[in-house]
Amino acid sequence: MDRLRFGLIGCGRISPKHIEALANNYNNAQLVALCDLDVNKAMLLKEKYNELLNQKGLAIGDVEIYKDYEDLLNRNNIDVVSVATFSGTHAEIAINALKANKHVIVEKPIALSIKDVDKMIETAKKYNKKITVCHQNRFNTTVQKLRKALEDGRFGKIIHGVANIRWNRNDAYYKQAPWRGTWEQDGGTLMNQCIHNIDLLQWMMGPVDRLYAEADTFLRNIEGEDMGAAVLRFKNGAIGIIEGSACIYPKNLEETLSIFGERGTVRIGGVAINKISDWKFDDGLDNEEEVKREANYDDPDSVYGYGHTPLYRDFIDAVVNNREPYISAEEGKKAMEIVLAIYKSRKTGLPVEFPLKDFSTLDMKER
Repeated sequence: MDRLRFGLIGCGRISPKHIEALANNYNNAQLVALCDLDVNKAMLLKEKYNELLNQKGLAIGDVEIYKDYEDLLNRNNIDVVSVATFSGTHAEIAINALKANKHVIVEKPIALSIKDVDKMIETAKKYNKKITVCHQNRFNTTVQKLRKALEDGRFGKIIHGVANIRWNRNDAYYKQAPWRGTWEQDGGTLMNQCIHNIDLLQWMMGPVDRLYAEADTFLRNIEGEDMGAAVLRFKNGAIGIIEGSACIYPKNLEETLSIFGERGTVRIGGVAINKISDWKFDDGLDNEEEVKREANYDDPDSVYGYGHTPLYRDFIDAVVNNREPYISAEEGKKAMEIVLAIYKSRKTGLPVEFPLKDFSTLDMKER
């Protein structure tokens, strides 16, 4: 088939994972444009992409650099736009890309308000375009193993699940980019750092019925929270616990997903949810150590993991074969809705019922 042509908007911290995914999907994808307000960042990313292709012995094509993303969208020969800008701009850029007849890959969180994500979903349907959100850890072999065990009913009755994110983001991290930690463009650590594990928790446990939360800003000089916790009640009756912190001393400690049922226990940890630490079921269908050898892999060099490559592969196939991507915009909305409900609970001091009618990070500015 013809290679899909990609334009990447946003050349910051996460962007190398996107060009890595494009290089790894070279037979089906071609990077043709990069855009950033800082053109030097785009130039450096272009060099990195060319290096990746050169290392693989692949042909290097022309990649055009843009400062204004609307100029990139005006190109008729771009099929897919990847949005890797700061969070507060995701919705606007994605909607404009869809209207420009592009399919869209958008970084997490999909948006910062219920209203915006609903408009993204509506626009994709109106223009008959595909959209996915980068919750790439869903593609991990460890996570896929857990998901299958749940679908096969091996846990029996699900009792509770826990998402622990105990990380460190110091003041220097927030000073690197003034949008970080702001209500207008980011939210706090739950929306930025913790949303991947929150997504996995809700994906495993099912729809949320209600939650109650506490969160605050303890150490970091930001508007949003640097630590928060929530107790969730899922529609299946199970209980969920979320603990997310950017204040762990002196560095990242762990990210762990745990699922507990009447006949099974699974815990996954590692740098990027890449190592099963406990795999125990009463059905005797498999051996714990064999499962670990099959599913676990060495820690990646960052918490971003390796999931962008299979996410891109899936999205390319979804576009070519006109099917829904593995992670739809509706799925991306779920984790964002949980974080917004946590913020609402923090603001009101009350439990929050689902679905959340309308709320955004901007509603926290009135606090």
